[in-house]
Amino acid sequence: MMAKIKKGDLVQVIAGRTSNSKKIEERNARRAELGLDPIEPGDRGKQGVVLSVLGDRVIVEGINRVKKHVKASQNQRGGSAGGIETVEAPIHISKVALVGPDKKPIRVGHREVEVERDGRTKIMRERIGRRGGKEIEL
Repeated sequence: MMAKIKKGDLVQVIAGRTSNSKKIEERNARRAELGLDPIEPGDRGKQGVVLSVLGDRVIVEGINRVKKHVKASQNQRGGSAGGIETVEAPIHISKVALVGPDKKPIRVGHREVEVERDGRTKIMRERIGRRGGKEIEL
């Protein structure tokens, strides 16, 4: 059950290059001594809303933004003018974590609950969050 993250969920990037400016300055100072180019900051620690889920990848608002070169359209009815656009690229689902009500990342699991509908008792799976062995309602 890999797709525990759904469209509209708030997630945080937990893996990848850091966005901490102090750590990046220290790293770039060491790289400058070696004569190397500086490294740009990443998205680690940033939070955003899931726009779509594509199998094992998710598109998150404001995360993993890339430049896309778009060719001008010949359509006369409001076609694109072309140029360079900045769009969100997919990021692997293992590199993001669901954010709980206290704005911290949590692990997600499922619990089976009996629900009565139309006079029948069904067993449904309910999404729950866990941190430190305690369950958190989502």
